[in-house]
Amino acid sequence: MRVLSYNIHKGIGGRDRLYRRERIAEVIAAESPDIVCLQEVDRNVRRSRYDNQPEFFAERLELTHRLYQLNVHVQSGGYGNLLLSRWPFRSHHQVQLTRQAKKPRGAQMAVIETPQGPVQLVNWHLGLAEQERQWQVRRLLEHHLFREAHQLPQLIIGDTNDWRNTLAKGPFIVHGFQQLTAPISRFRSFPAYLPLGALDKAFWRGGFSELAAHVAKRRLARDASDHLPLVVDFEL
Repeated sequence: MRVLSYNIHKGIGGRDRLYRRERIAEVIAAESPDIVCLQEVDRNVRRSRYDNQPEFFAERLELTHRLYQLNVHVQSGGYGNLLLSRWPFRSHHQVQLTRQAKKPRGAQMAVIETPQGPVQLVNWHLGLAEQERQWQVRRLLEHHLFREAHQLPQLIIGDTNDWRNTLAKGPFIVHGFQQLTAPISRFRSFPAYLPLGALDKAFWRGGFSELAAHVAKRRLARDASDHLPLVVDFEL
């Protein structure tokens, strides 16, 4: 089974600055994911032609189970996180991770009924400041809705903005999570055209029998967004 996490930059290319939602869809489809976790997904915003990107990607990728979290409002629309799945959600919740006057951030939690059993998945996009990120990790891991599924295999994935790779310590260790995307030299995903930072990360806990991750480096992915996709293969 395969999860793909991707900051799509509203569908705007990292180098050419062109809006091409079809290019993003092609990059994702080439990896054949069963679950897709996207960040910076537009809905009803002028720069992306007022497209309903959550609907477009769900239909184009033929992933019928959809959950959208609008975090940043832009006029009559905005952008946020999108979770798509081949399999149904047993339950799902959206948690705000906004701290004080910082840019609005959020996390999506879902228990997904995979063919091998349920797994709890989190899709998130963290803040730019280190103290803010540490607070966001603690808020999620200690949230009562997250803790309800503590007995299940748990996978947390997304754009962490963690340049210094400090998140693996602290709250994650306390709560028994391990970082899948290590060493960081193998997981550089930003900027897409010349990756220097390993910003897109995955953390796990619980009953996985197999886990493997890689950054998708197809040529088209280097132009489609300012991030490269992170791909995780897993078995329960």
